[in-house]
Amino acid sequence: MSTAVKDRIVTTDWSQLTLGQRIQHLEVEGYVVLPDLLTPEHVSRLREELSRIRTHGAGYTDKKQVHNDIQWAGGAITELIAHPPTIDFLSELFGNTPIMMTYDYSRSEAGCPAINLHCDGQPWGTRIFGPQQSCPKLVRVLYYLQDLTPEAAPFRVVPRSHLSFHNDANPYLRYKEHPEQVMVTCRAGSAAMINQNVFHGNYANRSDHAREL
Repeated sequence: MSTAVKDRIVTTDWSQLTLGQRIQHLEVEGYVVLPDLLTPEHVSRLREELSRIRTHGAGYTDKKQVHNDIQWAGGAITELIAHPPTIDFLSELFGNTPIMMTYDYSRSEAGCPAINLHCDGQPWGTRIFGPQQSCPKLVRVLYYLQDLTPEAAPFRVVPRSHLSFHNDANPYLRYKEHPEQVMVTCRAGSAAMINQNVFHGNYANRSDHAREL
């Protein structure tokens, strides 16, 4: 990966965007960051409860630990599904009450490799994601429980890639990198929201601590 691609960091001041600007950014660019959706106390409670959750390695590396279908865990983990500021935004976005389709926990340990660029929308379903990912309109909400820095497995996305009709934008494809990818950072307690068909992933975790999502 070239330095120019790796170091292209988004500098948007997300806190200054209006509701309309946030919705427009998500619709057009394919992603938006909502800063400080969770208080430090809320983040601490989630991290404490998650420390007791059993996880397993992802198929491509044990440096990424996951727990799928975590909605049944109870406590703050389950309550996060109906977090009022998030539900308010999604209700404005959709013009209707949102429905939860999937809920997973992911922890990128120090040394975790980059995740290839991919889409979460799978219009015909897959063995990996199942029918839950075949919704016509789907938004992924990514809550970050540590500061997302350039070293700590930051989010990467190819803006507007969800708008392309080209075969290279087939949502079942995967890419190691893309010349238009950007790096997104934010504070702990913030959330990145993405269109299901935007190509996204994350950079490697080059920090000395885990990054929870």
